Amino acid sequence: MSALRKHRSFFRSKRQTTPASVAGKSLVALWTAWGLTAVWLHKPIGAGSYAIIALLPIIFLATFYKKPKYAKALLLISLIIITLWFVAMQPSNNRPWQDEVLQQLSYEQQGDIITINNVRNFDWLSENDYIANWQTRRYDLSKLQTLDLFVSIWDNENIAHTLLSFGFSDGQRLVFSIEIRKEIGEDFSSIGGFFRQYELTIVAADEKDIIYTRSNVRNERVYLYPLNYPKPYIRKLFMSYLQAAEALKDTPAWYNTLTANCTTEIFRLIKDITPYPRDYRILVSGRLPAYLHELGVINQQYSLQNWKEMAFINPKVAAYSAKNPISSQQFSQKIRENLPPATEPKPAKN
Repeated sequence: MSALRKHRSFFRSKRQTTPASVAGKSLVALWTAWGLTAVWLHKPIGAGSYAIIALLPIIFLATFYKKPKYAKALLLISLIIITLWFVAMQPSNNRPWQDEVLQQLSYEQQGDIITINNVRNFDWLSENDYIANWQTRRYDLSKLQTLDLFVSIWDNENIAHTLLSFGFSDGQRLVFSIEIRKEIGEDFSSIGGFFRQYELTIVAADEKDIIYTRSNVRNERVYLYPLNYPKPYIRKLFMSYLQAAEALKDTPAWYNTLTANCTTEIFRLIKDITPYPRDYRILVSGRLPAYLHELGVINQQYSLQNWKEMAFINPKVAAYSAKNPISSQQFSQKIRENLPPATEPKPAKN
């Protein structure tokens, strides 16, 4: 009889291991891992957070032992509390920001004349040594002519930071960069970007500042692609950046590694001007030039491989440093050497 009970018990336990129960346990395990990561990154109760980090896995494992009801209830309550705390977190514009994201831009418009406050124009001596400089600049929208894409790769070829540069016929250029707003002591973490570790900001900067620091100071691989984009749309996009930046100044928002990053936010701004088909390369930003080349936004007279060779700016400016400086105007000219100009397509009729 004892052996028979054991066999019956065995088969009952086997029947209890259903796909639904496995899926349920897997979801709870993922929820627990998510909660642990959120607490680890933010440490909401200071040193006491380490107690949560130590106890939560123990409670989770206890749900698999005899009489797990109390463990399950405790785990569920703990995860609900962590989730409610996380959801209640609010982005802020009032934190001890690093210098390069300290200011937020604002603008005024009088007809075609746009005055932008807090245009960044730092003089980078090294990655951690710079002369901070925030400027007020004026731009004439009637002279807005070109749009260029910068793709900056620091490690994996699939992951890049993307920036757009607007060119004016009077020689001025302005780069918009959608970035994380890092606090003092913070570094970028793609994992942290999933867990509300950073606010979102839009930086307006001189090319010699925001591109030079990537190509010549940080030694990232930087590529420049002129874009075939109608002038009326370039103007609309320029204004969309300014409006989005002002909105962030009034209502801060979280950066998200997947859904609200340097590239997805560009396409969010563009969608009301010229919506493009959704494509995985919007998320895998290092492959964005291939997508734009397929669409004809990057000139198709040249192959993608030809473009990659022509667009690579690092060799063009490698000789310049703090000891051998280059002016802003010279830098912008140098990085465009041997690049074919974009052709302006006509806007599609609505």
